[in-house]
Amino acid sequence: MAADTDNALGAFDYVIVGAGSAGCVLANRLSADPDVSVLLLEAGGRDNYFWIHVPIGYLYTMNNPRTDWCFQTEAEDGLNGRALAYPRGRVLGGCSSINGMIYMRGQARDYDQWRQLGNAGWSWDDVLPYFRRSEDYSHGADDLHGAGGEWRVEEMRLSWEILDAFRAAAAEVGIPNTDDFNRGNNEGCGYFQVNQKRGVRWSTATAFLKPVRDRRNLTVLTRAQAKRITFDGRRASGVEIALKGADRHVTARREVILASGAVGSPQLLQLSGVGPGALLRDVGLPVVRDLKGVGENLQDHLQIRLAYKVRNTHTLNERANSLIGKLGMGLEYFLFRRGPLTMAPSQLGAFARSDPSRETPNLEYHVQPLSLEKFGEPLHPFPAFTASVCNLRPESRGSIRIKSPDPLAPPAIRPNYLSAPADRRVAADAIKLTRAICAAPAMARFRPEEFKPGSEYESDSELAKAAGDVGTTIFHPVGTAKMGDDGMAVVDARLKVHGLDGLRVVDASVMPTITSGNTNAPVIMIAEKAADMIREDRRS
Repeated sequence: MAADTDNALGAFDYVIVGAGSAGCVLANRLSADPDVSVLLLEAGGRDNYFWIHVPIGYLYTMNNPRTDWCFQTEAEDGLNGRALAYPRGRVLGGCSSINGMIYMRGQARDYDQWRQLGNAGWSWDDVLPYFRRSEDYSHGADDLHGAGGEWRVEEMRLSWEILDAFRAAAAEVGIPNTDDFNRGNNEGCGYFQVNQKRGVRWSTATAFLKPVRDRRNLTVLTRAQAKRITFDGRRASGVEIALKGADRHVTARREVILASGAVGSPQLLQLSGVGPGALLRDVGLPVVRDLKGVGENLQDHLQIRLAYKVRNTHTLNERANSLIGKLGMGLEYFLFRRGPLTMAPSQLGAFARSDPSRETPNLEYHVQPLSLEKFGEPLHPFPAFTASVCNLRPESRGSIRIKSPDPLAPPAIRPNYLSAPADRRVAADAIKLTRAICAAPAMARFRPEEFKPGSEYESDSELAKAAGDVGTTIFHPVGTAKMGDDGMAVVDARLKVHGLDGLRVVDASVMPTITSGNTNAPVIMIAEKAADMIREDRRS
């Protein structure tokens, strides 16, 4: 591939910025047409780090600059002045290489709402075929699941007595058992299904990119930092990148496709002069397209981490704090691909209503047979479990805004957690429900004792404040380049940026509202559907 000028890397039909959950899918699907050329750009490195592929390795990939952008939020009023680490994948596979591996589509009502907001083609019935297309469901295909696709979905490879008891207790307070959260209404309690293959993490780089890396029409560049999109009038013409210490330019003959996630895509749009005009002028950038919604509408799931000491059972805390326990876990994994090293960060899930008036579940639990102050720190030295609960449909809205024209400077991330009064009410109700589950007869013999946030918090106002003390992100930012046709929309229903040509956004940022669950599977669906739309538009 010869450069046409001193800094040019050549021309491609499609230039995809970001080799994460969406980018790897797009690269696979678009390069399947031998008549088009595809360039996939990734600011991070290859996914050859050992801990990416061992499921428990998220402990070593998050907050690690080798694999994570290591962002931080601004100090949050709703979190009583705390700032949070905000992990985002910076490696082939993106967040799918460092996330919790939970396969969760959300609820049918999520997508029907997108359609009701004016986004034709995005209802549950419209998107279900795209979920099924890429799925390789371990139990085989049926009317709601697919088999034979690239995206492997398996059952957990271990269980815990304390989690089984929590599931039984949930049933005693009215949350039924379920074996499948992905049939349109995820109400119930059960073990999560995960994106693993026989105890190994199954990232989008492994599933979608590696099988097609030898295609002659697909070029993948790592350590390629996108600096800005270039324009010829109103048309996106290419991308300026930093590669091996030099500034280079790539030309897009047909489209530039942003797949850098809910932080990276709005950041790059703003750096390129596409965004709120006042913000761009404040940092000294020329305005290419004044779109006030770029970087706004940030939504995320805040998990409230209730932790309980227990008796008469074993948790991961004891094994992880014992040399013999660690050796045993290692042998169990390397000999049989089983045991705690295959663990997702959360094993047991539950979807419930914070109050009976809710049409569908608005709470999600991630229950873990362990406790710690925060990820990256040692587990506590006593047996305990954590019941994290999040509001699936928060009303609080935040923002992603650049602070300078420097593409390497992190943006200001302001989720504005718990800023909406309704979110504080749901947080208080969620803590009350968790306490009811832990007080149910099935938990009695373990004598659970709440130590985070602590049983001394009782009134709704005290509980909302306590939620701010123990709440943390569950890594689901979306919505910052939302799909729609209102004044804050950034892309249309075909994911094209309003008012510009040759530019799309294909990632979690296009979600107008957050899905009712973990967000990785919906992003893969979005990329599948986008690939079809891109091919259709090429033929038209």
